[in-house]
Amino acid sequence: MLAEHHPLEKLLKRLPLAHQYESSGITTAYLVGGFALDALLVHLDPPQCGDAVLVQEGYVDRTMAVGLAGGPFLSAALALWAARYFAAFDVAVYVHASPEARRARMLRRQRVDAGDRNSVEEGFAGRFNSALLHHLGRRHHTVLVFDTEQYTPQEMARQILSVAGLLSEETQRPSGDGFELVGPATPAT
Repeated sequence: MLAEHHPLEKLLKRLPLAHQYESSGITTAYLVGGFALDALLVHLDPPQCGDAVLVQEGYVDRTMAVGLAGGPFLSAALALWAARYFAAFDVAVYVHASPEARRARMLRRQRVDAGDRNSVEEGFAGRFNSALLHHLGRRHHTVLVFDTEQYTPQEMARQILSVAGLLSEETQRPSGDGFELVGPATPAT
């Protein structure tokens, strides 16, 4: 959640997100008790991050897309309609991989949950991607989409920071065949 103190955050974290795709209750709890309430609270109790970049993973956009792809659940459809009421971000980023690439990665993991297994099912993956990209495009002015088979994490970070206006020539230095990000704790010489 974005609000510094969200009264339901601990309760929401108890819900089994791996099963959201099959549960209208989990989808509704996060969309209403989580993100709709958060949109109201963030104005009263904003995040205290100073001049740091705030990265929020899997906010309302992902929850709505899982609800549409898995259900479709009414709360997810209503979230699409009410998109303007949820907190928006300066840059929305969707990092994805093909179902085949995710299957190969899952084979190397020790633990795979129901949500992971469901995400590689072709029908679900297609519905999820379609819903997410449609919703991101409606809610955010800038949307970046990265395929993890084509971009390294460093390349993605550099492009995100550049688009957000947080990266200048002085904050980059050559590093092999790409660029290395240089922060306040990293000397640029």
